[in-house]
Amino acid sequence: MFASNRRLLILIALLSFAAVGAALISQYMFDMQPCAYCVLQRLIYLALGVVCLLTALGGGVMRRLGALLGLALSACGIWAAYYQYTVASKLLSCAQTFADRFVAGLGLDTLLPQVFGAYATCADAVVKVLGVEYALWSLALFALLALLSLAALLKRA
Repeated sequence: MFASNRRLLILIALLSFAAVGAALISQYMFDMQPCAYCVLQRLIYLALGVVCLLTALGGGVMRRLGALLGLALSACGIWAAYYQYTVASKLLSCAQTFADRFVAGLGLDTLLPQVFGAYATCADAVVKVLGVEYALWSLALFALLALLSLAALLKRA
């Protein structure tokens, strides 16, 4: 049987939090230091997870709103991962890029540097996992989360 939109939202939240967990494991256990766009994607995953988890607890209208916001956040994540892969990874520095200014503007890099500190340039952060660049894995996950958000949006309560 197909999952309800509540279950889909919870699944989106769990996958989003798992993505951040995988990024932190990559950083601290395998010394894969993040760039500004990596950090921006972490922030989007966390926002997506929190939104979907909180709205999953609400009624039908709240869950639809969560699915819509999930779709929008997933689209932002797709853009960030695609931009990292196609443009930022070719730059010598991520300093003063949109991602760097956005995260620094929120103060997250100083508030919680263990999660939101960018310690590599975008070019240095190009890493392959199983032969595929990390940014493409993130893009694929954001695409999956967008599809799940769309399914939750279209599903009846």
